[in-house]
Amino acid sequence: MNCAVCIAQVTNPETPAAAFSIDLKARRAIPAKDRPLVINDYDQVAVEAALKIKEAKGGKVTIFSLGAPSVTVAIKHCLSMGADEGILLSDERFQAEDRALVAYALAMAIRKAGNVDLILCGRQEGDWDAGQVGLGIAEILNIPSVNPVRKIEVDDGRLVVERIVDDGYELITLPLPALIGVSNEIGPARYPTMKGIMTAARKSVDVWTADDIGIAPSRLDPSSAKVNMLDLFIPMRERVCEFIEGETPEEAGANLRLRLRKEKIV
Repeated sequence: MNCAVCIAQVTNPETPAAAFSIDLKARRAIPAKDRPLVINDYDQVAVEAALKIKEAKGGKVTIFSLGAPSVTVAIKHCLSMGADEGILLSDERFQAEDRALVAYALAMAIRKAGNVDLILCGRQEGDWDAGQVGLGIAEILNIPSVNPVRKIEVDDGRLVVERIVDDGYELITLPLPALIGVSNEIGPARYPTMKGIMTAARKSVDVWTADDIGIAPSRLDPSSAKVNMLDLFIPMRERVCEFIEGETPEEAGANLRLRLRKEKIV
């Protein structure tokens, strides 16, 4: 049972809003220097789900990610958890903001790697909360997908999953290969052991470019992007406080009532 897990680095969710800044020209958020990027929480749970399947059914777990060379740190963390291989898609021509291109690149990489029975992703990103990449991969590879999922079982060459809905869950069966968007209800990700950390340190992460996975240059042209960032800004919240006064508490209360009526609040 060979699993591919797609992970992403995101801004640390614990970063205070005051630490952010915006590159207005590039329309990108500039992370705080003292807050390194972290693995998306849902993606770590997806790695945990893949490792549990490997422990129960055998096979291997391969980590895929797209981004700058620094993402190697995140892939190494997954290797220290128990994953077998790591592949990083890194190319200056990739546009990480275009979720359609990210999904296409990851799908092409998974297709090139071959021999994948199950693809696991986090249910959504921890920064943009879009939840588009995983389902996009399934669409490109023409395989069934379910998202978000709280439980996965492999039964006689098929999957039995519990999909989260507003009032409970749905029980769904689907054939392999398939893609699953994992939610945190599956359980917390394990901590790497010292042995796992030392083993991961000795492993290398393969780095593939757009040419390595066969992406046509036309797909990498900014003009062909399916998603374009129109604006990015830090919202400004202005608050105005007005004190309602009176000679006595009763008069202040009456003045407040009149003001609230004037503003049509009451």
